Amino acid sequence: MQLDPVTMDSFSVVLVWTAISLYVLAFIAYAVDLANRSQASLAAKDARQLVGVGARAASPAASETVVAAAPRYVWGRIGTSLTWLGFVFHLGATLLRGLAAGRVPWSNMYEFAMTGTLLMTAVYLGVLFWKDLRFLGSFMTGLVTVLLGSSSLFYVQITPLMDPLKSVWLVIHVFVASLATAFLALAFALSVLQLLQARRERMAVEAAEAPARRSMLRTIPSAEALEGLAYRFAIIGFIFWTFTLIAGAIWANDAWGRYWGFDTKEVWTFIIWVLYAGYIHARATRGWRGTRSAWLSIVGFVAVIFNFTIVNMFFEGLHAYSGLS
Repeated sequence: MQLDPVTMDSFSVVLVWTAISLYVLAFIAYAVDLANRSQASLAAKDARQLVGVGARAASPAASETVVAAAPRYVWGRIGTSLTWLGFVFHLGATLLRGLAAGRVPWSNMYEFAMTGTLLMTAVYLGVLFWKDLRFLGSFMTGLVTVLLGSSSLFYVQITPLMDPLKSVWLVIHVFVASLATAFLALAFALSVLQLLQARRERMAVEAAEAPARRSMLRTIPSAEALEGLAYRFAIIGFIFWTFTLIAGAIWANDAWGRYWGFDTKEVWTFIIWVLYAGYIHARATRGWRGTRSAWLSIVGFVAVIFNFTIVNMFFEGLHAYSGLS
């Protein structure tokens, strides 16, 4: 039985909301994981105190037993499994939308949000094979849930492509921009955690003798390590964003006969490029590390979200492809 485009689009919407529901469950599981990490941080500190005070008279085997008792973070694994399941439904929704439209599904804000959040999830899940960043799970699934859920406000029926969009550069330019946004979102999440961790480390030094309090931040990397990770992801995102600018200029020349025309979208894309170029340069050559570096990363991603939402909806220009009337 062959499905018509309207039916496929309806199934796509159902799969989107199924994915959103699974992402919400993943967010809850990751949040429980963070709460358990907070409790584990206190237990770990108590264990270290016991080792330091009582292990002098105890056998070495007992000391090793205390140190080896590492938390397993079962809820984090559940959150990751739910995220994978949500990703499968999300991918199915995106493919069905593309099949129903007979083209790549990123010609308006609804479709771009669907594809962009899909790549955010894919990059996050892919990075987990390289490094355990499950402590970012609640942040990433929460961000994807908000963006994908908000995309329902931008939902539009399938319409034919406008003439300027009928180009292979639609596939290249928009996909690379979405991929850049995914890596920059990871850098943003790590930078936010870096600020929180730097504050905790500073307060821990100032109040070394104060009673220990629950904090999941004790179980994640140091602020310096988080900054290094954010910097790596920002560099990857910046490379893709640079290619976005280049591909956009080539496409503009193909569609409108000029490489650059100071269109609102072009200007904001360049502003974002300058912000991240400044962030990378300042950190590499000017010694801008710590909180200043983190704030530059955060401001850059806020500009990305502003470019996608406010610029698309409220600024006129040749890139008015939101699909909203």
